[in-house]
Amino acid sequence: MFPRVTAVLVARHGGDRLRHTLNAVRAQSREPDALVIVLTRPEGDAREIAATAGATHLVESNEALSFGESVRSGERVLDAPAEDSDALWLLTEDSAPEPGALDALLATLVNGRSVAVAGPKLVRWEAADQLVSLGRTMTRFGRSAPVVADELDQGQHDDRSDVLGVDPAGILVRHHIWQSLDGFDPALPVVDDGLDLGVRARLAGHRVVVVPEARIRFARDGIAGPRDRDRGSARRRRDRLARGAALHRRLAYAPAVAVPLHWLTFLPLALLRSIVSLLGKRPGAIPGEFAAALVTMFSGTKIARSRRVLAAARTTKWSAVAPLRLQPDEVRRRREAASEARRIRARGRTDDVQFIGTGGGWVLLVSAVASVVLFSWLLGAGGIGGGGLLPLSNGLGELWRNAAYGWRDVGAGFVGAADPFAGILAVLGSLTFWAPSLALVGVWLFALPAAALGAWFAASRLTERGSMRALAALLWVFAPMFLAALADGRPGAVIAHVLLGWLAYAMLGAARSWSSAATASLLFAAVIAAAPSLAPALLLGWIVALATSGRAAVRFAWLPAPALALALPLIVDQFAGGTPFGLLADPGLPLASATPTPWELALGLPQAGWGGWPEAVASIPAVAGIDALTTMIVLSALLVPLALVALGAFFAPGIRTVLLAVATVLAGFATAFAATLVSVAIAGPEVVAVWAGAGLSLAWLGVVVAVVVSGDALRRFRGGVFAVLAVCAVIAVLPTLGSLATGGAIVGPAAERSVPAYIVAEADADPRVATLRMQALDDGGLRATLVHGLGETLDDQSTLAQTRTELTEDERELASIAGNLASRSGFDADAAVREFGISFVLLEAGSDTSASATADRARIALDGNAALTPVGETDFGTLWRFIDAEADAAATRIPTDTGWVGGVITAVQLLVLLVTLLLSIPTGAGREVDRRPERAPRTRRAKAEAASAAAADAEAAREPDAEPESSPEPDSATDAEPSSEAELVASDSEPPAEPEPEREPESDPEPEPAPKPKRAPRSKSKSEPAPTPVAEPEPGSADPTDRPDAGEAPDAR
Repeated sequence: MFPRVTAVLVARHGGDRLRHTLNAVRAQSREPDALVIVLTRPEGDAREIAATAGATHLVESNEALSFGESVRSGERVLDAPAEDSDALWLLTEDSAPEPGALDALLATLVNGRSVAVAGPKLVRWEAADQLVSLGRTMTRFGRSAPVVADELDQGQHDDRSDVLGVDPAGILVRHHIWQSLDGFDPALPVVDDGLDLGVRARLAGHRVVVVPEARIRFARDGIAGPRDRDRGSARRRRDRLARGAALHRRLAYAPAVAVPLHWLTFLPLALLRSIVSLLGKRPGAIPGEFAAALVTMFSGTKIARSRRVLAAARTTKWSAVAPLRLQPDEVRRRREAASEARRIRARGRTDDVQFIGTGGGWVLLVSAVASVVLFSWLLGAGGIGGGGLLPLSNGLGELWRNAAYGWRDVGAGFVGAADPFAGILAVLGSLTFWAPSLALVGVWLFALPAAALGAWFAASRLTERGSMRALAALLWVFAPMFLAALADGRPGAVIAHVLLGWLAYAMLGAARSWSSAATASLLFAAVIAAAPSLAPALLLGWIVALATSGRAAVRFAWLPAPALALALPLIVDQFAGGTPFGLLADPGLPLASATPTPWELALGLPQAGWGGWPEAVASIPAVAGIDALTTMIVLSALLVPLALVALGAFFAPGIRTVLLAVATVLAGFATAFAATLVSVAIAGPEVVAVWAGAGLSLAWLGVVVAVVVSGDALRRFRGGVFAVLAVCAVIAVLPTLGSLATGGAIVGPAAERSVPAYIVAEADADPRVATLRMQALDDGGLRATLVHGLGETLDDQSTLAQTRTELTEDERELASIAGNLASRSGFDADAAVREFGISFVLLEAGSDTSASATADRARIALDGNAALTPVGETDFGTLWRFIDAEADAAATRIPTDTGWVGGVITAVQLLVLLVTLLLSIPTGAGREVDRRPERAPRTRRAKAEAASAAAADAEAAREPDAEPESSPEPDSATDAEPSSEAELVASDSEPPAEPEPEREPESDPEPEPAPKPKRAPRSKSKSEPAPTPVAEPEPGSADPTDRPDAGEAPDAR
């Protein structure tokens, strides 16, 4: 008796594809005996087409059923199979069989009594010469993989037969075996349903084969299997479904005793795989990892059903499927092929920086020489001081404690948020862990080379001309505000200026690279930490980038996350204290400066004094008679060429870059001007304004970008423009350069301590020894500060304390003690010891007549105090010791219980920074999709290069099988018979081995010619594209898993 074949066709969308599939079914050389059409939530004209198709049965559901559930609902209307050879042919509306498909499948089923499932060769709907699938398999650890996928079909795989599983579309399965296996697993609605059916059939003693002669055109519209779409959301959904299916199979296949162990590993593995995803620049996969783990962990009934069905049908051991698994050497070969494919994709997409060839080495050398000349007095110094500089804490533990939420060791101390700048200081201090204060010396010595390189690399994103890159570096290094910050001792401003160039470099590449975007995120946080006044302008720039970057917006979305994580505790504390504008205060030691005029700001000068030119001219006898106005006019004239060249950018190509430069200039100048109007920090009797130099650095960055764009467009006189701008830029800052080179600046070598040696020796035995430091002021007042250990450090400064508008109770008490000690009174001096544990009093000498008189009166009072004994004169002032002072006094100890809030805040901050850091680490070329075209090279050889590129593109377009279907993914399934839990966990954490079939290809694998090669004939180049390579099957191996497949590039000869 002839076998009866019932076709079950699942439809949803209707349209031409459904019509074409129905016509293809009717055109079979061996037509099915019955046709059941199942409509699941039909759309469009699906219902009308199905009604006129002549189906034996028509089943309709208003629910969006999976393919397996749809087949099950169609099967319910059928009679029980009469013969063992009766079969079900499972089709979808987007799977159109060629005329002999059913005949070939049925012949295999009839001739092979042990064959339970026969799968067709699936080819692309639009291109029948492109393979979609020819069976599925899994690694020894259970990870699902295609046997063959996305290759050019040249018949190289037509000798395949036995496989572990097949894709569900188009399979022919014996009806009674389908019933005994209970069909597809409902817990696998989209991914791995065909593979799971094949595994269960194999374990039941049956065979699963592919029939290459049975060809079916398959569109992958999402009815059977995942939808074939390139959108990020579709890729993430496929990843999540694939991971969920893998975890479900893990619990379904594992021995009963191993199920709890597997269950416990799901969340740790999700965390581990998330780290791998970050390193692989796939952060979008992380939510899916945890979602898949949690859903699978709490799907107990589904797991129980799958294990019950498997156990009921199983008649053989797991060793029966071992020969059909993907062998380790094949996994390794696919991994190597995927790496090679990434390198091929990356060719022509990487930034051609040519550091040595375009003069980057000379820029580094010249800037290093300039740094040595300017800071020769720092060579060999153990510390640097002056202006806003102080030593760093001696211990790494104290450095990092000061960078975290908790005890702020300022004055009497308090619990509060740390300044984000303290984190930068902790990182720098850790680099010279043996002497943390040496890091600040390094900052000054390496500031010029680091700034030059940052500007040079940023310019490399805009131009290929070495002269323009060098000019950008020169202008950035000799920026007036940068040199002023170096001369005044402003570490925050120096670091912000250096990092702004690197931030520009990272931002200009962030749209194409997760690594660049994450690096920009870290630099964004560091710049705001060093110069908080830049936060509004940078956040505005982020919003603009987010709104104009299109599909790359997801990469910019994370940009402010590290900065927010670091600053949020400080934001909360400042708002709670009623001082929100305190968030703009410059970190570190408050340093006042004369407010510049708007004209000085326009010239890039951050403080009044016209860059030191009036004093410099007055000190030279030959030109001492020149008045200040003339000097100002000459200084302004020196910067006119720079302004003219920058304005020339409006006539250069690339309007978006020009608008970016203009917006940067305006935002920076507005920030600088606003800074002169905002005074938030308090240093003794002075109110300190925000320094305008940080905003000017941002504005200067915009000017440099405009100059590079304008200079790059010049065809003539480029060398002359370079010379004029370089000379003018250097001359404009000669007074500052002279003061730095001759040691006339505020900064200078300093000791690694800020207290006398006597206290340092005492601190060896009592690290928390307290000193009351009194400083006579010019207005006749006295400033009292309580310091511990080796004195004030830069990392323990707090803008929370500096921006407070009211004194705390402890500060009032300390002021009362200092005032009474500095005058003759009946004050009980022991109160200082009892309340604050003070051991020493240090009185600094006054700087003028009024301050000296105040200091003398205080000295007389302190000498006459019976509770004090004089120690003597020191380099830091006159020192006294309390007679009744106690070592390790209780009042000086840091509270150990500062609450759980600090631990939570620190953990969240570290988590955000760790995620960003992992994402910023480069992991090799080609791992990321380049969604934006590269900037065309502007060289005299442009035509030849364009022709060569076109030829290469033509060759690549004709090699669709040289690239695997998708970027590799870490192991996503378990071994059906894991030998040990440790081995199983190791398989999940190992690097990606091969492309996943469900993942989207990073570039279009269609064999149709790309548009680029069409330009090749118009090129003058005589080079021809390489002939289309032909994939050759490997010589005879009986094991089907040894054949070349989707992961293998063709052998081009």
